Amino acid sequence: MSKVPARLRLSIGLLLGRAAEAASRMLRLGAGGVIGGRVLVAVAPSAARDLAQGRHLTLVSGTNGKTTTTAYLTACLRTLGPVDTNADGANTRPGFVRSLAAGSAPRVVLETDEGWLPWAIAQTAAEVVVLLNLSRDQLHRNHEVRLVAQSWGRALDGVAHVVANVDDPSVVLAALGARTHTWVGLGSRWTQDSGLCPRCGAELERSLDDWWCYCGLRRPSPQWWLEDTDLVSATDRVALDLELPGQANQANAAMAIAAAAHWGVDPHQGAATLRRIGSVAGRYQVFERDGRRAQLILAKNPASWLEALEMVAGTTTPVVLAFNSEGVDGRDPSWLYDVPLSRFAGRPIVVTGRRATDMLVRLEMAGLHDVLRADDAESALALLPPGPVSVIANYTAFQEAREVLDDAG
Repeated sequence: MSKVPARLRLSIGLLLGRAAEAASRMLRLGAGGVIGGRVLVAVAPSAARDLAQGRHLTLVSGTNGKTTTTAYLTACLRTLGPVDTNADGANTRPGFVRSLAAGSAPRVVLETDEGWLPWAIAQTAAEVVVLLNLSRDQLHRNHEVRLVAQSWGRALDGVAHVVANVDDPSVVLAALGARTHTWVGLGSRWTQDSGLCPRCGAELERSLDDWWCYCGLRRPSPQWWLEDTDLVSATDRVALDLELPGQANQANAAMAIAAAAHWGVDPHQGAATLRRIGSVAGRYQVFERDGRRAQLILAKNPASWLEALEMVAGTTTPVVLAFNSEGVDGRDPSWLYDVPLSRFAGRPIVVTGRRATDMLVRLEMAGLHDVLRADDAESALALLPPGPVSVIANYTAFQEAREVLDDAG
C-alpha cells in the first residue's frame, strides 16, 4: 500500500480497525479499542498526525494521576463545548490513535504514557502539555527517572504552552524548553526520586517550600498553588470541594483547573464541575457487600502507595492489599521495600493477588504479623467485619478486584 494516498490509507485503516474491534468483542478477547488502534496504525502510520489536524489538543502525562487529571480537565473543558478523550486510559500509541479516531470534537484531551509523550508531541503538534510528576514506575521499563525527563525536555522544546508541577525538579527541567508556562505548586510527599539535580547530578538543596541547585536550576514561582483545600493565585482563591479523597486528587484538580484556565475556562466554574465526579475509571469506586462498604484505590508504585497510606491515615479502617507483578505492573516488586507499610499497623489486613506472598513478607518485615490471606477481593472482604474497607491494589490486581466485585454484585 506504499503508493496509496494517506487519506485513503486512513479511511481503510479506520474501517479495518472497527472490524477488528467488532471481532474482538464478538470473540470476547478483551482487546477493545486497542486492537482497532493497532490495525489503524499498521495500515495508516500517519494516522495520529492526520486525525489531529485542525483540532486543539492537550496532552496529560506523568507517572501518577494521568487518568484522573485527564478526566478532570475534560470535565472543565466541556463547559466550553464537546471534548474527545481516552476515558478508558489507553495511553500508548494504539489506544492514543484509536481515541483520536473515535470522535471529531474540536477539543481533545489525551492521557499519554510518559514513555510515549515525545512521540505524541511530535505526531500531533499538541498546543498544551500538562506535566504532573516523574518517579520510578515499572522498574523494567521506566526505572531511570532522569532519562525520561531528558526525553521529555527534547520533545518539549518549542511547544506552545506547558502546565507544570513546580515541586518536581525533573518536570521543571523538562518544561523549561516550552515557549510559555503555567507553573503550579502542589507540594510533594514523595521526594526519593528527586534528591539529585536532574540537570547536573548534584544534590539538591531544599527548604519547606523551595528547592534549588547551585548550577542555577531552581523551583519557579508558581502562578497557582494549593493552600489546604483551596487553589490559590495572586488574584483568586478557588475552593476544591472534591468527592475524590486525598491530597493527590487535590493536586490533580489543581493541574486540571490551571490547564482549563489557559483555554479560557473560569476556575470557579471548572471547580464546580469536578465536585460531581465520584469515580474515575473505577478509581475510588465503592462496592456494598454484606454490610461492608469497600472503596477501591489504585496504588501502582512507591509514590502512589504513599498517597494511599495517607488516605487511610488516622483511621483503623480494615484494608485489603491486592498485589500482582506482571505486565503493566512491572515485573520487579522490590520497590515495596520503599513503602512505609508499618503505617498500616493497628488495623485488620488481608492480602490477595498472585504476588501476595511478597506482600506478606514485606508486611512481616514491617512488624505486621496478624495478616490474613484470601484468593480474591470478594473472599478477602468476607474475612473482615462489616463497615468501611479500603481495597488498595496495583494495576492488574485493581482491574481484577473491580471485575470480581462487579460480578459479585
